[in-house]
Amino acid sequence: MAARTRLPLLFPKSLPPLRNKKLVHTKAAVSETVYPPIVPSLTAKSKSARRRQVEEQIKKIKASTVEEKLSLITRIQRQKFVVYPQTFARNADKWYQHFTKTAYIPGLPEKFILTPEETWGEDSSASVAGQTTVPGIGDDVFADIRTLVTRVILQEHWHLKKRKSFLYREQEQMVGPVLRSLATGLTYSLVKYNPLLLLSSLDIDPEVHFYWRRGERIIPKGHRKGRLEPTRFQIDDQPNSQIRITQQLPQFVPMEASYTAEVPEITLAPNVMPLFRRQYDNNIFTGSKLPDPACYGHTQFHLVPDRYHRDRMARLQQSDQVEVFLRANGLASLFAWTGAQAMYQGFWNNEDVTRPFVSQAVITDGQFFSFFCYQLNTLALSVEADTNNPRKNLLWGTESLRLYESVQDGEVVGLNDGVIKLLIQFLMNQP
Repeated sequence: MAARTRLPLLFPKSLPPLRNKKLVHTKAAVSETVYPPIVPSLTAKSKSARRRQVEEQIKKIKASTVEEKLSLITRIQRQKFVVYPQTFARNADKWYQHFTKTAYIPGLPEKFILTPEETWGEDSSASVAGQTTVPGIGDDVFADIRTLVTRVILQEHWHLKKRKSFLYREQEQMVGPVLRSLATGLTYSLVKYNPLLLLSSLDIDPEVHFYWRRGERIIPKGHRKGRLEPTRFQIDDQPNSQIRITQQLPQFVPMEASYTAEVPEITLAPNVMPLFRRQYDNNIFTGSKLPDPACYGHTQFHLVPDRYHRDRMARLQQSDQVEVFLRANGLASLFAWTGAQAMYQGFWNNEDVTRPFVSQAVITDGQFFSFFCYQLNTLALSVEADTNNPRKNLLWGTESLRLYESVQDGEVVGLNDGVIKLLIQFLMNQP
């Protein structure tokens, strides 16, 4: 049996003090990593992979040109709610405020405010017209414009002999030409006083489209059942006429003033309104193509169709919905037009606007005129982008104002100078 031997320790007897080695691993900790960061797969069927796919898509859109942005944003076609500016739904204005994150402010912005005598005065004498002149417009010019308005009304309602219109086509055949002639004549008359109109473009029966996302839902059935998807909306509008300009209109109020505005909160699904889903091309269009220099909106003119005329609404005992219909029409039309203008400048849901966009609208049935002003402060309307976003869009609007009483024996009875002055003020708005 071999005897056990004690092995000597291999450590030297004189060891350096351990305090000199307390930072031995510092250099290794500071060194940079050699391997790339671990990120979720782009092809896996997982929530993390889906999040990365969305992030990569957002980066791709941000790095694209405006034309490519519009193509990428509208590329995927899913079922979407079609929002009709002129709708039969009751109390549609509250729903539309929620869909567009818009607060309604009764009246007009301060730059358009007139005294009650100016707004409601129906005295046709020249002295009353001279008491409240529009800034930049003399009494002689106002008298000429007043004569123009009278001539346009008489041309369609007195001098022309038209046959009886088809069913539900009277507004289109009788009042439509009046509104187009009024927009054309006023624009031509005020060119010398508003140089911005000299380079403007007047569109007749243009098409305006806007597509956006607001809210989300869980898909109830189908092969995508249980997934969370955004709620999509589309507006397809066709005003009677509209004026586009080359410079942007100034803001009505600072963007920060919208932080305290209140927007109605609707917790019900949009199909309760009711709205209906359709699947077709997603469109964003201001009425002109992208390279057009007149890319900013000035004023739209809308015509109330026979179906929603106040006389028919009164017969159906729905007079309380007349002003609601006008507000919903002004809100949806101006939001679509102004939002499309902002997207033509490169802004979208994940790149919010850096300056307000402004547009105006006039809605009429021939005798009663309503005036609306819209200021777009945000396009971040989806659930992800709207987090901690205090901005809200703003809509100003008036009640219906009567332009004239009737046409008798070749004369316009009860012409309201206040409405004419508001029309002039709208068209005189400039940077």
